[in-house]
Amino acid sequence: MDDPVRLTQYCRSAGCGCKIAPRMLEEILSFAGTAAHSDRLLVGNDSRDDAAVFDLGNGQAIVSTTDFFMPIVDDPFDFGQIASVNAISDVYAMGGKPLMAIAVLGWPPDKLPPGVAARVLEGGRAGCACAGIPLAGGHSIDSPEPIFGLAVTGQVAVENLKRNDRAVPGCELFLTKPLGVGLVATAQKRGLADQADFERAVKQMIKLNSLGASLGSQPGVKAMTDVSGFGLLGHLTEMCEGSGVSATLDSARVPRLENIDRYIDEGCTSGGTDRNFDSYGPKIGPLTKPQKALLCDPQTSGGLLVAVAPDGLTAFEEVSAELNLQSFGQITEATDPLITVN
Repeated sequence: MDDPVRLTQYCRSAGCGCKIAPRMLEEILSFAGTAAHSDRLLVGNDSRDDAAVFDLGNGQAIVSTTDFFMPIVDDPFDFGQIASVNAISDVYAMGGKPLMAIAVLGWPPDKLPPGVAARVLEGGRAGCACAGIPLAGGHSIDSPEPIFGLAVTGQVAVENLKRNDRAVPGCELFLTKPLGVGLVATAQKRGLADQADFERAVKQMIKLNSLGASLGSQPGVKAMTDVSGFGLLGHLTEMCEGSGVSATLDSARVPRLENIDRYIDEGCTSGGTDRNFDSYGPKIGPLTKPQKALLCDPQTSGGLLVAVAPDGLTAFEEVSAELNLQSFGQITEATDPLITVN
């Protein structure tokens, strides 16, 4: 019997950890300029939000996004499902509901057979099916490394639109999935991960962030974004800078995967962790090495980072009760440093 394909052997980096570093992306965008002005473009690339939003003029808006990456797991089906769930998350992060998706596939036909690519697509369809949407088509190219993801179209009532730049002082911060996926994936690639820990991480990555659609109708939810390749601190930095506020975190209360301290102690950080810290570290107060390893860890199909005003906490807790979330930080008036970690 042939040995099973190990997709992660065919790529330089994994999952959302292959994103261009925040500092370099900022430089690229500064040269590229901003999107052409349109009164109906409610969200463009100026706020570094999760998706573009276009006003249809009837109280509804279209949400449009794309996300794709190289394999974070070896199993083709799991890779396809994780990549699809990750892309769909951008719509939920805007408070919207997905409508349909188009696949984006890059494949090295000289290295991997078509049957493996078919399994990736099957996983992608499974992720879309969980969200109740069709995978309606797509585009493929011959590429040196395997790449998969989706372009997703969604819809949101304009009054329910959630952005990443509307946080206000007094908001409590919540995260709907624990951190540490990048650490576990790196440990797995090095042969150091416990199988139960790895399976737990995979199960988390294929879980939809569908809670975001319910949070869209809650006025107490002031800002929302999903946490992916820039790590928790990177996406919180974008939230704070866009909103003109700061944040204080209690690192002991930040949700994390079970046994994650073991992988931190064993140095299972990816290259993306250092790239992230090099990009936004000067804006963050002092961090211990374990705090940096966790809070800058690139997340793939991570949770929603939600800023909730005090008068909205009861409604938020009712909707998210099954997740048993607890606040791990607060939004404050703007200070220097931008984010303080205790």
